[in-house]
Amino acid sequence: MSPELTALDLAGLLQFAQVVLYAIPANRQLGPRYALSPRDEGRVLTGFAARAQRAMNNHFENLILFSLAVLVVTISGTQSGFSAACAWVYLCARVLYVPAYVGGWVPWRSLFFATGWMATLAMLLTALLA
Repeated sequence: MSPELTALDLAGLLQFAQVVLYAIPANRQLGPRYALSPRDEGRVLTGFAARAQRAMNNHFENLILFSLAVLVVTISGTQSGFSAACAWVYLCARVLYVPAYVGGWVPWRSLFFATGWMATLAMLLTALLA
């Protein structure tokens, strides 16, 4: 498996971990009765559970772009040492983003987000310009 696909696979596993990181405190906060209901009425999470939910949603959004970048470099045959480095930078930034968001690390959360986003952008542009 290429480094880009390996990083994508690990990013997918990170998403699973973030679902668990969010779901456990959210279910504790909302209670089992609400968690098992059809959730017709909205509830607002607070604190750790809310931050974990926002971090998880942010990764879902960024994972789409990263998946596209990996797909483009893989199918186009433009994989390189640079695209592999970008993939690993993305993954490391996303791993660091989780505790930064959940822990409220300012301005680190934004720096980790921007690093991963720029690595994805660099992969897409490099494939386009190759």
